[in-house]
Amino acid sequence: MTAAPARGAGPVSTPRVLGRTCAAEWARLWTVRTSWWFLLAAAVVLLGVGALVGTEVAGEPATGSPEPAWRVASAAVVPAQFALLGLALTAVTADHGTGGIVPTLQWTPRRSVLFTARAAVAVLSATALGVVLAAASAGAAALASGGRLDLPAADGVSVLGTVALVVAAGAALAVGLGALLRSTAGALVGVFLLVLVLPLLLGNAGWTWATAVAEVLPGTGAVSLLLGEDGQGTTRQAAGAVLLAWAGGALLLGWLRTVRDDVR
Repeated sequence: MTAAPARGAGPVSTPRVLGRTCAAEWARLWTVRTSWWFLLAAAVVLLGVGALVGTEVAGEPATGSPEPAWRVASAAVVPAQFALLGLALTAVTADHGTGGIVPTLQWTPRRSVLFTARAAVAVLSATALGVVLAAASAGAAALASGGRLDLPAADGVSVLGTVALVVAAGAALAVGLGALLRSTAGALVGVFLLVLVLPLLLGNAGWTWATAVAEVLPGTGAVSLLLGEDGQGTTRQAAGAVLLAWAGGALLLGWLRTVRDDVR
């Protein structure tokens, strides 16, 4: 009687591959020095702004009840977000510049799984860091103010939720542009144009059409949400919708480029 031939292992399920790929992407993200430099830059900006504003408030005459320190953190996220977006972007583009994407695709040939894992790790990492550092910034402001600034819980939940939305949408935009352009420099330029340069230029141009275009750019939406300002014809709800639309569109384009085009 002959033995039955051994059966090979079946295909690994997609959730299992996704979990392994997420773990690999997490390890890759935090074994690169660039990620730590971006984290340091974000921490310096957020904690530095919080401490400076708190110190300035401590030197002013008392005006009655303490003001919420969360406003300081929310404003500090406006410049600090660029470090977090850079961290998310380089998580996608770094190995395209070094050629490391080729062995990565050999290890994970399911391109949709690879893109999903990279996007999830980059966006969630940037968002978590943004929320933690924003909370630390508010704490630094309250501590340096000598009691002139406080930390009401209700305001904290609202501000940190807004920070999470803005950073997550911005990181998703950066990931999508990085996957679409496959160039760190090109994607960084695109992020700066959409989040900083074009909203400022068009918003202050004085032309009706330029103002209308500026209102639907992600940078305008981010500032509107973080600073609590409604633009001309733009509500906070509309600003949030604009951010999510840009993030979703960028991710879609990045995914299409990843699954359809060969790498070089």
